[in-house]
Amino acid sequence: MFFPLYDHNPLRHVLRPVVTWSLILANVLVYLLIQGGGFGDAAIASAYSYGLIPSVFFDMKDLAPELIILPEKLSLVSYAFLHADVMHLAGNMLFLWVFGDNVEDAMGHLRFLAFYLLSAAAGGLAFALLDPASDVPLIGASGAVSGIVSAYLMLHPRVRVWVLFMGRIPLRLPALWLLGGWIIVQIANLLLFQKSEVAWVAHAGGIMAGAVLVLVMRRPGVRLFDRDLEA
Repeated sequence: MFFPLYDHNPLRHVLRPVVTWSLILANVLVYLLIQGGGFGDAAIASAYSYGLIPSVFFDMKDLAPELIILPEKLSLVSYAFLHADVMHLAGNMLFLWVFGDNVEDAMGHLRFLAFYLLSAAAGGLAFALLDPASDVPLIGASGAVSGIVSAYLMLHPRVRVWVLFMGRIPLRLPALWLLGGWIIVQIANLLLFQKSEVAWVAHAGGIMAGAVLVLVMRRPGVRLFDRDLEA
């Protein structure tokens, strides 16, 4: 278990990562205002109204009328702005804060926003396809964040990142080791713990989407694998 703290990786193309900041703000506001800070009926109702429920998404079942707020197909994205608790929210937003700015820098603001939403959709679709009849709602930005981690790894594997290992030991490690190891853990957990409460398949879907999308959505001239450092 590690928590990313800081990467010394300056922005080259944008002045400020305004989309990354806006996404963090949106997630926090949704948690406080729509989910009621994770407490009470609002937290439960929001998970069903905005979360991705495979059986509803594939039109096998219907929500109660009072829970229908958005068209069910939009839940493929809306689920990614909900979180189960403060730690779930904080963990995803920390990864988005540390790694999102450089992916946004490599793509530009609008393409990064599209990249984030497409990674979220890929994670959600992977979750839904695994068990289309499931009534369990998926919530959390992990699919989108997994896409960012995958893209960052392909863009900047040699950048060193400060992390807290086991929540207490500060280490400065290359992104290749850190994020590559993180991705391996996600895939291993998917294979070993398919019945876990954690939606590992959504992480895997986001990882694969991020690796593919960064190939076509990065700015012209932005090279992969830190080849700009070599130049």
